[in-house]
Amino acid sequence: MSEATLHAERAAASVRLERALVALGVVALIAAPFLIYPIFVMKMLCFALFACAFNLLLGYTGLLSFGHAAFFGGAAYFCAYAVKAWGWPPEAGILLGTAGAAAMGLVVGFLAIRRQGIYFAMITLAMAQMFYFFCVQAPFTEGEDGIQGVPRGHLFGMLDLNVPMNMYFFVLAIFLIGLFAIWRIVNSPFGMILRSIRENENRAISLGYSVGRYKLAAFVMSAALAGLAGAVKAIVFQFATLTDVTWQMSGEVILMTLLGGIGTMVGPVVGAGLVVGLENTLATSGFPVTIATGVIFMVCVLIFRRGIVGEIYARLLGREGGKSS
Repeated sequence: MSEATLHAERAAASVRLERALVALGVVALIAAPFLIYPIFVMKMLCFALFACAFNLLLGYTGLLSFGHAAFFGGAAYFCAYAVKAWGWPPEAGILLGTAGAAAMGLVVGFLAIRRQGIYFAMITLAMAQMFYFFCVQAPFTEGEDGIQGVPRGHLFGMLDLNVPMNMYFFVLAIFLIGLFAIWRIVNSPFGMILRSIRENENRAISLGYSVGRYKLAAFVMSAALAGLAGAVKAIVFQFATLTDVTWQMSGEVILMTLLGGIGTMVGPVVGAGLVVGLENTLATSGFPVTIATGVIFMVCVLIFRRGIVGEIYARLLGREGGKSS
């Protein structure tokens, strides 16, 4: 069997496996609020969307950002302030947060894409820290207290989001829409160009692609989706604080993506579920959460070099490839 045919079969098997995992995951998420505390699942969904947005940049474009918390937390502040101070409905607040994150992504991305590698990462970190100190000083963020008591309101003036199940299925719908948007981007001609940039940027340039524009577009899309996750989180928990814009939050989303599997659609969701689940389980145990997370991360790096989902893909597809040959 030729190498091209084998590669095509493995790609088709990967798509089938990913669709099966997504279908199983959707069924599990629909049933989850009847079996698990809904607020916990909503938190996991917000961070899963955040991790998927980050994976769009790192896993499919090859750009490592150390400052994605600025978009996540910035959108939370924008949304919380609009809903609480201006009396906007929740859907308008979420749209404002997403648009604000996209605008921030345009500015940060325009400056950062001029450099590569660690220099790119350091610029994103520096810009995120500048935004953090802005949030500390700005009057509308209310400093270390954050914006609290954000009303959930009524979705489109009809659906009361103060009802837990209404809120849960709204968050689930946002998560699925965001995940579908990422899937559509990745599996479009635009996404193919992003992958080519990740694999060999010089070759993409030689083929005539404006690499800088594609990088900037990917950065803005990733920032907007991260902002969508942050804005929804502000509505769910009814507050926005400095915790969401710290460099530790940027590190946490990197950890989620690495644990689940870079460059996979489901991997960041699994990684987010693992990290959020650990934090929730160990919060009242007295055992340091960071130590437990670090130990699990080391174990995953040693055993699952491609991340949990990435390693499962590699082993299953390798087995199918062996049968085909």
